[in-house]
Amino acid sequence: MNGSKTLLTSYVSQPGEIKTSSGKTLRTDEMIINMGPQHPSTHGVLRLEIVVDGEIIVDVIPHIGYLHRCFEKHAEHMTNYQQVIPYADRMDYVAAMNMEQGYAVAMERMLKIEVPERVEYIRVIMAELQRIASHLVAVGTFGIDAGAFTPFLYAFHDRERILDLFEMTCGARLLYNYIWVGGLSHDLPPQFIDKAKEFCKYYRPRIKEFNDLLTYNEIFVKRTANVGVLPKDVAINYACSGPMLRASGVNWDLRRDDPYSVYDRFEWEPQVGKGEMGTVGDTWDRHIVRMREIEQSVNIIEQALAGIPEGNVQAAIPKRIRPERGEIYARTEAPRGEIGYYIVSDGSTTPFRVKARSPAFVNLSVLPEISRGAMLADLVLIAAGVDIVLGEVDR
Repeated sequence: MNGSKTLLTSYVSQPGEIKTSSGKTLRTDEMIINMGPQHPSTHGVLRLEIVVDGEIIVDVIPHIGYLHRCFEKHAEHMTNYQQVIPYADRMDYVAAMNMEQGYAVAMERMLKIEVPERVEYIRVIMAELQRIASHLVAVGTFGIDAGAFTPFLYAFHDRERILDLFEMTCGARLLYNYIWVGGLSHDLPPQFIDKAKEFCKYYRPRIKEFNDLLTYNEIFVKRTANVGVLPKDVAINYACSGPMLRASGVNWDLRRDDPYSVYDRFEWEPQVGKGEMGTVGDTWDRHIVRMREIEQSVNIIEQALAGIPEGNVQAAIPKRIRPERGEIYARTEAPRGEIGYYIVSDGSTTPFRVKARSPAFVNLSVLPEISRGAMLADLVLIAAGVDIVLGEVDR
């Protein structure tokens, strides 16, 4: 009882007046509902403080910090720069290869080193396989949130085949520590290229099958079209990135527009929302952009496998990396958008500062804007369409 009184008092400023945590005064016909932090549809330990007027959402206030990873502090206390990589893995643990790649790119620019061509091709293959695996989690769980369980089984069945390739390569299925500064922990196993080609051949028709099952399902379209619309200008002003930005009609992808690695050697196209089923930037657009990105990733992987050169998988760098004094910011295209690393060196073997720019954190900030005026029942789908990973949000 005492705890309940304390909680209520924190929202009361004057007799008969109740405020939300953001300071907004509730009207008499409004109510606060808490969704999470222990709720399956928040996709992690996220608490959404929802202000509703009947069934209509007046405001949504996300509360984060329940899964703080202490990434930046961990990085500052490592004895060398390579030891940061396992902690980068644990930010977006659904796209660990992409987290590693971003950190490696930043460090290599700071050190002014070039990695062997074979390394770049392998990194692209791993990053795109990881993009597919990550999007499969997004669209599979999105199906569950819409009330469709079978697509989830399809998505996770196919994702297992990608995790088998990762396990064959580095022995791990979730957190890999495979992409190192200056190269890779080790080369591809003998059967990897053949197995990866088999996966691409197997998976192409599965994309159409999944779209027929879920994406163009009439009930699913009605639940997601014209829901949670994110206009282009709002997406840009909030610095959204990845599928969240492209679904709003902004043709921007770092792999093409701020090139890194060897992406410029392959033929592929960034996918943007077109408002085919409703309004440009709605929840359905965010879903279809991810589905079409999966297809583009298969195209990139096939080209990379066909052209992968022989050679070493590690550049000639000292065992104890000691960059000159200075700073660097580098960004790469992760499945959820722009992952950026700001690294400061004081000339020692230990990072002075490692700051990660989280795309999921930035994308989550737009949730109140696209939820106001929606039905309470639609909030689950709007939040799922943002596709957050709390390990990255709370890094």
